[in-house]
Amino acid sequence: MTDTTPTEHQQDNESKGSADIFGHPRGLYILFLTELWERFSYYGMRALLILYLTKHFLFGDREGGLIVGSYAALVYAMPVIGGVIADRYLGFRKAVVFGAILLVCGHFGMAFEGPEASRITVDGEVIVQRDDVYTQIFYLSLALIIVGVGFLKANISSIVGQLYGESDPRRDAGFTIFYMGINLGAFVATLLCAYLGETYGWRYGFGLAGIGMLIGLVTFTGGGKYLKGLGEPPDKTVLQSSMMPGLTREHLIYIVGILSVVGVWQLIQNTGELGLVLVLFSGVIVAGVVYFSLFRCTPVERDRMLVMLTLIVLSVFFWALFEQAGSSLTLFTDRNIDMGDIFTAGMFQALNPFFIIILAPFFAWLWVRLSQKGLEPSTPAKFGLGILQVGLGFAVLVFGATQAGPDGKVAIIWLALMYLLHTTGELCLSPVGLSMVTRLSVARIGGMMMGVWFLSASLASYAGGMIAGLMAIEEGGGALSGLASLAIYTDVFGRLGLLAVVLGVLVLLVSPFLHRRMHLKD
Repeated sequence: MTDTTPTEHQQDNESKGSADIFGHPRGLYILFLTELWERFSYYGMRALLILYLTKHFLFGDREGGLIVGSYAALVYAMPVIGGVIADRYLGFRKAVVFGAILLVCGHFGMAFEGPEASRITVDGEVIVQRDDVYTQIFYLSLALIIVGVGFLKANISSIVGQLYGESDPRRDAGFTIFYMGINLGAFVATLLCAYLGETYGWRYGFGLAGIGMLIGLVTFTGGGKYLKGLGEPPDKTVLQSSMMPGLTREHLIYIVGILSVVGVWQLIQNTGELGLVLVLFSGVIVAGVVYFSLFRCTPVERDRMLVMLTLIVLSVFFWALFEQAGSSLTLFTDRNIDMGDIFTAGMFQALNPFFIIILAPFFAWLWVRLSQKGLEPSTPAKFGLGILQVGLGFAVLVFGATQAGPDGKVAIIWLALMYLLHTTGELCLSPVGLSMVTRLSVARIGGMMMGVWFLSASLASYAGGMIAGLMAIEEGGGALSGLASLAIYTDVFGRLGLLAVVLGVLVLLVSPFLHRRMHLKD
């Protein structure tokens, strides 16, 4: 058997030998740029999606929120499958290239917006008329993006993990730099795509997102030499084995991937059934991980896997609140934030990546500095801090709402402070979570566990869509006044904030116990 996956010793040597750009391997920056452009396309489209659904297709807030939540849920669920396929057969690099091609097709498909939907009254009932052809093009484009992300997202993060040995002190800093690249793309894309889409036409915003993904594909394929053999198929002979005349296993994987687009195309149109599928699928995955941890691992591996699974479950709550940015918070901004005449509602999603760009280098330095002094919070404590801060963010926004004007408009500063706290919470949890998965996972299922990490965001996204539905303001063409909509938003935001603060404190209290079960070398 030809095994091209580098050993840990080789990885350490590669890492040290190629760490000639700001103290990190050159390959990190190829992955940084690839992820930057992939996130440019994803967040550029995300900035417009809820507004596109409610203003172009005239979906109600509740239905639009569920579509956004279902789309995001599938985006984060598919990497579980993509990670397994890459682990066992395809290798991380081939999976990333195939996923990028699907993403390019999906994002350009979103540019075919078609005629706007209209409301008509039939027998006293308001009915929304939509062009069926362009509606199906929209759903098909979402399906292409979902499957494309499934092959790309977890696997590119896994390559980052392979750049560093398990005990390399630069690991968390490297993931934070990688995470900053994600948000640099998100920041620029959110401003440009949201402005173009809301000002000149949806097709221009979505089309620009497609161009960004195309640049990402070219970057990855052109810079592969700097990855120095990382991410190759685990066994090339198995991958190239013939399944039937003229059809190798690799070809079959690509065919099944394309056929899965058709299945997702139908699933995204049935948001209610999707929730049940996600719960059942997640239950099977969690049960499988628990079984593997209890019966196929050493005691140390078992403890590590179970702590990791506990923190992944806790992250579901964090992401359910954090992902309100793509739905209820954007609609809240559109209706209840005093934006002025320059900005559009979708552009305010850029506050999160903007703060990450500013703060990520500081956090990367801070963790290393605190570690040198023996004061760095443990991974479980960082999770607790993240959950606590997302709750405080909603609390600040609710307080700001008490200062609203007679038209129900809230000053921008309170929205900015909320995004700041959500961002500092994210920096405590998300890049650290990626690092945790690559550090604690048993090597033979590393790609799958990275997929499980994204599966937690999948459940959270669907839950976030349901939460957004609790704040539905416009249904059937009617609209509430600014003060009435403000009351609905602040009531739900206040409840969410209180729950998050309480849970964050509890996690901080039990973090020493969880940290001991991670069995990390000091």
